[in-house]
Amino acid sequence: MLVTKTPDQFLDITALVCPMTFVRTKLATERLQPGQTLEVRMNFGEPSRNVPASLREHGYVVAGPQPENPASPEGVQRLLVKKP
Repeated sequence: MLVTKTPDQFLDITALVCPMTFVRTKLATERLQPGQTLEVRMNFGEPSRNVPASLREHGYVVAGPQPENPASPEGVQRLLVKKP
């Protein structure tokens, strides 16, 4: 379970397309120390489906994605990732 706190790192991948969305996110998570969190800002759709699923497959604890703006659920998404 991921406890809500200020993330240790932040990554914005809204300007990227697959597979670079996952590549950039994976590189950022590899730089984390165990127990640290990364907040990822991504577009709705393919990135918000594929990035969390791939991170879970690699053993990371993932919360989200959640819409950045609840009034626009298909807009930019936020994801929290914790390195085990």
